[in-house]
Amino acid sequence: MSRTLTVAALQASFSKDMQANIDKVSGLIRDAAAQGADVILPSELFCDHYFCKVQEEKFFATAYPWAEHPAVEQLSVLAKELGVVIPVSIYEKDGPEYYNSIVIVDADGTPLGVYRKSHIPDGPGYMEKFYFRPGNTGFRVWETMKGRLGVGICWDQWFPETARAMTLMGADILFYPTAIGSEPHDASLDTAARWRRAMQGHAVSNVIPVVAANRTGDEEGQVFYGTSFIADHAGEIVSELGRDEEGVITAEFDLDFLERHRAAWGFFRDRRTDLYDVLFD
Repeated sequence: MSRTLTVAALQASFSKDMQANIDKVSGLIRDAAAQGADVILPSELFCDHYFCKVQEEKFFATAYPWAEHPAVEQLSVLAKELGVVIPVSIYEKDGPEYYNSIVIVDADGTPLGVYRKSHIPDGPGYMEKFYFRPGNTGFRVWETMKGRLGVGICWDQWFPETARAMTLMGADILFYPTAIGSEPHDASLDTAARWRRAMQGHAVSNVIPVVAANRTGDEEGQVFYGTSFIADHAGEIVSELGRDEEGVITAEFDLDFLERHRAAWGFFRDRRTDLYDVLFD
């Protein structure tokens, strides 16, 4: 009997009220679980408005140690109740250091640990270097009760090395929680299509499905463009949401087929690591 995994992405708009946002995500998680989802992905930093468009000291007070974060505590209880895996995106405080992090909550409610965002952007509307240190965990793949999950965070998704590393580490499926939308410095720039294409390319080149969950809504003039999607191992979009929709998308994948198909394509057989020194310059 084949091993199958049903995945879900959530898309929603968020307020400045942490508890209201956690409650909203919890309701969508219940909807996804009712649709048979095993792994359910909320978007990046869903506990607040995306605060990184400005540099204000007050936002440091919204970070928590990862094991004590209200979202982790509450969604751990929900994961156990529903028997689902939830990658929980948080603003993490670790002593004097701050990170943009994911806590993987297993289907029995156990937090397995933390991944800290490796690539930190810095530009108009996305000034994350003011708030977050570059992650020090390295890329991670999580052995959960539902499957082996690779999870990157937003800007990580643009780098092919992230996807390749997690696939080499044995991931069955890649997940990317995201907060991305309009570019304040250039109103004519719309990156929604290339955002998708970048991850669809990772799916093709690694023969692996990709799940991307973005937020939507207008946050004081910064408009997030949604378009959350699930792509299969060939990069084809098999489920998606529009720019303004809130809700859940799901897709089911045969993990045994993916493993065989990945081997048959030969990308990992034919790699020439002896020629890749330039990547480390």
